[in-house]
Amino acid sequence: MSYTHDRLLKGVSIGDAEERIRAALAEAGFGVLTEIDVKETMKKKIGAEMDGYRILGACNPKMAHEAIGIEPRVGAMLPCNVILRETDGGTEISAIDPVASMAAIDNDELHAVAGQVRDMMVRAVDAA
Repeated sequence: MSYTHDRLLKGVSIGDAEERIRAALAEAGFGVLTEIDVKETMKKKIGAEMDGYRILGACNPKMAHEAIGIEPRVGAMLPCNVILRETDGGTEISAIDPVASMAAIDNDELHAVAGQVRDMMVRAVDAA
């Protein structure tokens, strides 16, 4: 089972890919709650050089509220992370598969919500 849904945007810069995925996430009802520029952080904290790598923490408030109502501690697994990673051919976008990340929780009702969120994330990545 793959734990992400991935898409390579050939010839697209990480900045342009970020604009595209943010717009697609917004269209799907997600907001970006957190942003981490991993490349910048690694350089600053440990002096490591790496290709561009960003993490966006996306959340759909309606779906998050529903999930928390079903399983109050599920917030430890939120938000849904989306990464942007520079590659030789462009930028890869990868979004977490909420079904895979929720597999450790034995709750069929929560898994159904995770399936809905997965479908929404897949559509957003594919639309970027």
